[in-house]
Amino acid sequence: MKFQRGRRHEEPEINLIPMIDVLLVIIIFLMLSTTYSKFSGLEINLPTADATKQAEQPNEIDVAVTATGQVLVNKSPLTANDVRSISDALRRAAGTRNDPVIVINADAKATHQSVVDIMQAAQSAGYPHISFATQTPH
Repeated sequence: MKFQRGRRHEEPEINLIPMIDVLLVIIIFLMLSTTYSKFSGLEINLPTADATKQAEQPNEIDVAVTATGQVLVNKSPLTANDVRSISDALRRAAGTRNDPVIVINADAKATHQSVVDIMQAAQSAGYPHISFATQTPH
């Protein structure tokens, strides 16, 4: 016996719009909270020089930096290690030589700043040619 004559039975339907909204919110949350891999350090392999040692050129000025930061120009120590005094010492060492090459011998434990100071002093003295001394692998 069916007492509900005029009423039709409705089929249940799934509404997709709220489900899509929820999925988009989840995707946005995951995109914002994901951490991307960051490189904490770079692996650098420094080159070694296997070339034979060339004879010293008369146009070279040898600048050495010790582990303590002492600067020596042509094996004579400087009293001050600031850029101005290094630049003056380079000019004195060059004398009348035209366009000398500055060869920097830096100790492995020397600070990076001391090498940069020598490069800056060479630039301010007007000597653009700078070379770094290397050692052959054992």
